[in-house]
Amino acid sequence: MGFSKDQLLNHLQELEIDYSKYEHPPVLTVEAQAKYVSSSEGALSKNLFLKDKKHRYYIVSAMVDTKVDIKVLSQRLGLGKGGIRMAPEEALGELLQVSLECVTPFAVVNESARDVSLLLDKNFKNPTRCIFHPLSNDVSISLNTSGLDKFLRSIGRDPVYIDLEANPVVGKDQPPDLAVYVPFNSVVVPELPNKTPSVQTPPKNESGETKPVTSAKPSKSACKFKNVAENSAPLAFKNPEKFVEEILDKTSALFLSEGKGKSVEALTETQRKRLAAELTHLAIMYKNTAYTEGFQAGKCYQPKRL
Repeated sequence: MGFSKDQLLNHLQELEIDYSKYEHPPVLTVEAQAKYVSSSEGALSKNLFLKDKKHRYYIVSAMVDTKVDIKVLSQRLGLGKGGIRMAPEEALGELLQVSLECVTPFAVVNESARDVSLLLDKNFKNPTRCIFHPLSNDVSISLNTSGLDKFLRSIGRDPVYIDLEANPVVGKDQPPDLAVYVPFNSVVVPELPNKTPSVQTPPKNESGETKPVTSAKPSKSACKFKNVAENSAPLAFKNPEKFVEEILDKTSALFLSEGKGKSVEALTETQRKRLAAELTHLAIMYKNTAYTEGFQAGKCYQPKRL
């Protein structure tokens, strides 16, 4: 489990970030959200969750009226015209841990999204306040960009504001202006396994005898995916010792970052709350990786003929 709406709002309060909260029924579109949150309370946003061919992920957060051309953005990132597209549904759950309508700049709060690049519309700096869902589409909050920046820096992110409507020429003498914001790491999200096919009745020959059915050979694509998964999955989620090291590293980092000036009791309670979400997520990633490895091994296994 990642951060919840309440945990995020509590974090904003701890940072003393000023925001206004608007509760409303769950909404699926910006148009529906606009019925409950007036434009006078801030600028509404549209948010895209994208990926490139090398399994690198991006959140593009823009004002509603900003025109975002995916092909132009792809070229500016140095990925070619068709190098970026909408991210698959599985990645929402694995990386952002939110549903599609809840993708906002706040979705990078989870450790699982540490390699997701966040690009913000520079026009956010013009209005007094901006409006986003805080990880849940039944609430909207408005805050100014200084508050958003303070939140991002609290989780180790430097805010990146760009002109999303710019269309600079990209060529030999003019390199892509946004290439520096391409994530360093690839993240291969396991595809959801297909449902087990229904059992088919073996065909009969003309004499009425049942023909034996030979075992189907595993598809090349299945085994190819297995190799990709083995080579790309984080080592911490495939090796028990590395998995434990990951937990200890996160625990130590949190204690060292917040241990100054606090009593043992207060520190323990604070870290217990923060680590609960972190360690639960790590355990789920470890379980999912083990499941995927076993599933793909089963698909690629070819029994020897007797």
